[in-house]
Amino acid sequence: MILCYAGLFAILAMVLVLPFLIKKIEQELELFLFLMGCAAVTVSAQWNAHLIKEALLEPVKITLAVLVAGFLFQRLQASIAGHVERISRTIGIKAFAFLMIAGLGFLSSVITAIIASLILAEVIHYLKVERKTEIKLVILACFSIGFGAALTPIGEPLSTIAIAKLKGQPYEADFFFLAKHLGQYILSGVLIFGLLGMIVSPAHYQKGTGLREDKREGAKDIFIRTGKVYLFIMALIFLGSGFKPIIDAFISKVPYRGLYWINMISAVLDNATLAAAEIGPALGILQIKAALLGLLISGGMLIPGNIPNIISAGKLKIKSSEWAAFGVPLGLIVMTIYFFLLK
Repeated sequence: MILCYAGLFAILAMVLVLPFLIKKIEQELELFLFLMGCAAVTVSAQWNAHLIKEALLEPVKITLAVLVAGFLFQRLQASIAGHVERISRTIGIKAFAFLMIAGLGFLSSVITAIIASLILAEVIHYLKVERKTEIKLVILACFSIGFGAALTPIGEPLSTIAIAKLKGQPYEADFFFLAKHLGQYILSGVLIFGLLGMIVSPAHYQKGTGLREDKREGAKDIFIRTGKVYLFIMALIFLGSGFKPIIDAFISKVPYRGLYWINMISAVLDNATLAAAEIGPALGILQIKAALLGLLISGGMLIPGNIPNIISAGKLKIKSSEWAAFGVPLGLIVMTIYFFLLK
């Protein structure tokens, strides 16, 4: 068993470190995680027909959601472009910021965090206010999207993996499991981020040199992204199953307050990957809530923390230092507030 633990911790270390050290791995992260997942399942002797079936079928829902929403968004791009500036001028930039941030947060659980992030980039492209203000609005919107998408298993990979890991005994997690246990935290968070968007927005529309998208997407981009999402979820399922001995032996014994703060590491690592390594039926419900909330909040602090950050920062050319200057203080404040609310 000692050799098993040693092998799994070595794999975990590679998963957490190598994407930062080797550019090629970062570029091909889905394939790398798939290989690491297969290695973890092999080391822990978890291979079975049920796992293979789960890995093939579990990604289907979110993958189809990404594909359909991707083509739907492509059809609506022109409409978004024609209405952003007009609506923001009509209702005021503050009201527009609230509706954009809160609206995308709530919608992300249905249209997926990926599509919500693409819509965000499109809206910001045509908003045309001062750059520093737009960066703050993007960061707040990504916090909101990351929160809202966790309400359903089709919203983002983190929620997909959490439900997949908890659908058996003792939790029998269904489609609304996360909404039931985290809904009050998530819904209030989305509204708070929307209100903060109103606060950081100018009182009057002041046209400036804002953020711009790097390029528009075609059908090929949509299919490639869909395939990567499928492989990514499959990889996370393998990682989660492979790391089961670590979850049972070590993580399940960490108090919920400890899991909450430990998961600040999600600021620099994709929170879905950490969810695959941590979440399991051996955890108590308070541990699960604390672990997931820690991942969701700290995942917004830096660009690598979650998918909305990565997509939005990449398309709008936001620098890591620009993101950290606002995202880290905001994340620390929200982490502190939710720590006292967690129960």
